[in-house]
Amino acid sequence: MLNITFHGHSSVQLGTEEKSLIIDPFLCGNELAVTKPEDIKTDVVLLTHAHMDHILDAEPIAKANNAKVVAIVELATYMSWKGLDTLGMNMGGTVDLGFAQAKMIQAFHTSGIVLEEEQRIMYAGLPAGYIITIGGKTILHAGDTSLFGDMKMIGDRHDIDVAFLPIGGHFTMGPEDALQAAEWFNAKLTIPVHYDTFPVIRQDAEHFVQQLAAKGLEGRVLAPGESIRL
Repeated sequence: MLNITFHGHSSVQLGTEEKSLIIDPFLCGNELAVTKPEDIKTDVVLLTHAHMDHILDAEPIAKANNAKVVAIVELATYMSWKGLDTLGMNMGGTVDLGFAQAKMIQAFHTSGIVLEEEQRIMYAGLPAGYIITIGGKTILHAGDTSLFGDMKMIGDRHDIDVAFLPIGGHFTMGPEDALQAAEWFNAKLTIPVHYDTFPVIRQDAEHFVQQLAAKGLEGRVLAPGESIRL
């Protein structure tokens, strides 16, 4: 049995009866989130890229839980400088977390850490997505990305149970491109993420799910804090 909890924005927690991992924790900076960082219990923190709205709560959650932080090698190195237990990886690689396996896949976006006081942006490796095998299920988290043709190849090569796709537009693909991505990934269930958190990414997620249904695909909108079990 796999428990999936959506914490808002792009933050998703996947858990078995004994272990869990959280992807891109962004809670204290998200007015729509209903969960606080100190409420999160997890064993692993996965990061798709270095933007603030994906890593803001990674450090406190990892420290509070003595959790390992998994990210592309440059971002993992940065997190290690904060005293965290990290595991760096790169595109196409797979890491064994004991209770889950995570494969890093492409995402087309940017990734950097803005150092406001220095007026400098620090390179933090490439952005990524993950294909995670956990609890007998295959979960795809696309990360922040635009539409790209290899999504079809990824869908052809993996039997995806659940796909988390950004639909916000402006910073990522919007609903129209995400609809094409959903067709190519061909997951048994598609869940929209990365929308409504900021004014520029407000979208009608229910309408997106209706569009999925019109194409014979199952979709579901999860509210922040809502869970499903597979």
